[in-house]
Amino acid sequence: MEHSLISVLIVDDESIVREGLKHVIDWEESGYYICGEAGNGQEALEKIKLYKPGLVLMDIKMPNMYGTKLIEAVRDFGCTSEFIVLSGYSDFSYAQTVFHYGACAYLTKPIDEDELIKALNNVKAKIKSMQSNAISLNQYLKKAKTTVLRDILTAKDYDSSINYLEMGLYSPIYQVIIYEGYTPFFSSYSFSDLLKVTNQDNDSFDHIVINNNDVILLKGNFALARFNACLSHYEAGTQKGSPLDSIFLTYGHIVSNIQDIHSSYSECVKLLKRRFFCDENQHVLSFEDLPIPNDNSIALSPDVSKLYSSKLVNYIQSYNRRMISKTLTDIKSSLFDTTLDILSIKHFLTDIFLQIKQSIMFTYESMDIPFAHNAAIIELVENKYYLYEILLYFTEQFEMIIRAIGNSSSESIFDDILYYIEHNYMASLKLESIAPLFGYNSSYLGKLFSQKTGDSFNSYLDKVRIEHSKELLVNSEMKVYEIATKVGYKNVDYFHLKFKRHLNMSPAEYRKQFLFPS
Repeated sequence: MEHSLISVLIVDDESIVREGLKHVIDWEESGYYICGEAGNGQEALEKIKLYKPGLVLMDIKMPNMYGTKLIEAVRDFGCTSEFIVLSGYSDFSYAQTVFHYGACAYLTKPIDEDELIKALNNVKAKIKSMQSNAISLNQYLKKAKTTVLRDILTAKDYDSSINYLEMGLYSPIYQVIIYEGYTPFFSSYSFSDLLKVTNQDNDSFDHIVINNNDVILLKGNFALARFNACLSHYEAGTQKGSPLDSIFLTYGHIVSNIQDIHSSYSECVKLLKRRFFCDENQHVLSFEDLPIPNDNSIALSPDVSKLYSSKLVNYIQSYNRRMISKTLTDIKSSLFDTTLDILSIKHFLTDIFLQIKQSIMFTYESMDIPFAHNAAIIELVENKYYLYEILLYFTEQFEMIIRAIGNSSSESIFDDILYYIEHNYMASLKLESIAPLFGYNSSYLGKLFSQKTGDSFNSYLDKVRIEHSKELLVNSEMKVYEIATKVGYKNVDYFHLKFKRHLNMSPAEYRKQFLFPS
């Protein structure tokens, strides 16, 4: 195969000699092929630049340029061609001169076939050895560059003695990108291909994998301009199923020094960990999306989860969808600034939901509300990839609860308030806490109670509690102080007072008349 053979340029000012050299041996059998010929030194120089032959077989004396000058000129522009020099003289001084300039062999005319083949074999062995060494060196440099690039990105080391320009890492401007599949566990297109950047010798960007993340180091204004063009497509909205739609990426700020590349990379890594907070169909996170450190982030403590669950239970029971939505938005905003890991956040949210479930099931124990088992809820939340998915699940569940517990006979908001009291009388209810749940101020709601029921709010609440205590006195063996607590009175003496005021007898007397009827 020609591509495995070594190319030869024949240079001689006599055409008959050039023709003879073409046929003096079987070149292909010797491992060579003739790529061209030249009749003088200047022509030879131009063709060497054009063809970059592995071997130049040339006469020492030629018009326009002497053989040694040709070798010197070839070396000046960095060509590594080998030379076999031909001469009509067997003078030792000639041989010394051409060897000094780097020729591999000096053969006298007329050419002896065996001597030429021997010289060609020596040249071939030298070229193959140099190619093997070059491949090994390139592999070594590639590995070395990978190591250096990894150290620069991760800030492990910056060595001022390294020639970053020689390694292709020098640029007036840099930016780091990390990309992965938009859909978890599914591969994406190669973002480097989507950049559509000419990247000969990696002069526009370098690609490396660190901790299973595909990292791209953009180098130069042209590469950054191509990246910004990709970003503009994301801003306009990606088409479903398109290559851009398959990718999620983060990018750090632009830097101008090699020492600062790690800061751009570090931002990408932090952003990748915050993908949990992305909105639906969001494909890009910028360094500008990193939260500003502040003291406003919430502590994910049991007290905080209890506070949120208590609020949401009240809004669910008051059918206040607007406040449910606002509370979930508040939770999302507060979590955005937290420094805790994603699993801890998921556990915090799960705790809120399970408290809501427990409270609703206790309050509406007679109702069949289709809650999932706790283990299923925990698994579902932990397997959600985004925060918005969890909050959407909460919203759907809260709507299910509202429909399950809703007062089907409700004709007005006031009926909903009475329904709420009927199911929460055992709690520490106050007009000031109930009124906002239903969109009233406490003063107006107090007047509304008087108009609708003929009682003040507190009197109405006492009547509800006493009615439920009567049921417990007759149908249970609970002690009086236990019943008092059960219906919402912390002080048993106060319960006695209220009970006697309503029924003109004590709780014990009321129970006795049912145990020993006259």
